[in-house]
Amino acid sequence: MTKFKAQNKSKIKMTNIKTEILSFGICALCLFWILCFGICHFGLYLYANEPIKIYTTGDGKFNIPFGKTYNYADVYVRRVVDGDTLQLETGERVRLIGIDTPEMHTSDKLYRDSQRSGEDIRTIQELGRRAYEFTRKLVEGKRVSLEFDAEKYDKYNRLLAYVYLKDGTFVNARIIQEGYASLMTIPPNVKYADLFLKLYQEARKNQRGLWK
Repeated sequence: MTKFKAQNKSKIKMTNIKTEILSFGICALCLFWILCFGICHFGLYLYANEPIKIYTTGDGKFNIPFGKTYNYADVYVRRVVDGDTLQLETGERVRLIGIDTPEMHTSDKLYRDSQRSGEDIRTIQELGRRAYEFTRKLVEGKRVSLEFDAEKYDKYNRLLAYVYLKDGTFVNARIIQEGYASLMTIPPNVKYADLFLKLYQEARKNQRGLWK
């Protein structure tokens, strides 16, 4: 009986030792991964010389650009969302300053615009598609540079910008000039308001684009 108790105690002791070893191994593994993550993060921080920024692409994926802050002087336009909104390769959306194109997507603004203008919704959406196609052909799939005004973001966290193609084409101005946008002047972002007004009046007078 005494021998049985001694064997039982020995088994319990061995089980406790194994449990302690397993617990220690798990803790060591966790510490190892935490250490690896910390080293990698610190290394990338030093490489970038600033905190890492993770961009969402809008389709559930993430993009981690290595290097310094994203260079908005040379950025790729992934797609055109509508006539006055772009999506960059970072996943960020850009609202073109100073212009407003007809809505082509169903939204509260579409219904407000219909009530305000007296135009039916289908007509507004058709005009919106035409504006979208013009902007898409002008800028989608191209590298551009962004210029900011007094405010960098709107209330929807979109970048507010003036956009330029690599050949110098001023995208905001060209859309107005060709008759595919109305004016939307919202202080304090009014750097080119006078230019936009002049181009808008010329487009209306010459019945370009949507003004035909």
